[in-house]
Amino acid sequence: MWNKTWKVLGVIGLYAVLAWHSPVTVKAAEIEVETSTTLYAKIDAPDVVVRKAKNAGGEAVTKVLRGQTYEVAAPAEGGWVKISTAEGEGYIPSNRATLIEKTKEKVDESVKLRQDVVNYALQFVGNRYVYGGTDPNTGADCSGFTRYIMQHAAGVSLSHSSRAQSGEGRSVSYSDIKPGDLIFYGGKGYINHVAMYIGNGQIVHASTERTGIKISNATYRTPVKVVRVLN
Repeated sequence: MWNKTWKVLGVIGLYAVLAWHSPVTVKAAEIEVETSTTLYAKIDAPDVVVRKAKNAGGEAVTKVLRGQTYEVAAPAEGGWVKISTAEGEGYIPSNRATLIEKTKEKVDESVKLRQDVVNYALQFVGNRYVYGGTDPNTGADCSGFTRYIMQHAAGVSLSHSSRAQSGEGRSVSYSDIKPGDLIFYGGKGYINHVAMYIGNGQIVHASTERTGIKISNATYRTPVKVVRVLN
């Protein structure tokens, strides 16, 4: 009976050890991509006259050839579609062309930088908190963590002090907070902790010796200041 009990406890202990050493994987929110769709007309007929008005006998603007593609200036209406050419805008019969939609994606570079910084910081979740530490690979305190992240992910130099960091960069309101901004906590006019906002109402920070580098709700304490050091 005792042997069986010890075997069970041994298995439980093994699972506990494996769970304790399992790497923490955290993913940041995806970057928002701005998309725009443009309509084009690809000429199907051998040659088509572009006219100033929706009229087969109207004044000609230019002539377009089969296989050429032009941006649509106005939706097709009444059997005509308005296109933009080098000689100016004009109308062609809509049955002489095939309309094609093309979508373009645009990523705001400042948004991409912020997300890169957040992703870089999240790789250290689960690592140790060490008072006075400046390297999250081996252990860092709150300002050592934010200092290391900004320096290595964005080339931004910060002091190793939460109070000093609160005066570096530009102060913004909490309602305007963005991923990558630094958020400060304290009381009685004294700042004693700094974290990085990662979006969705959350922060990543070197919390305490007991909890290490972790993710928390941004309002787990009352924020006293938000600073933007990323342009």
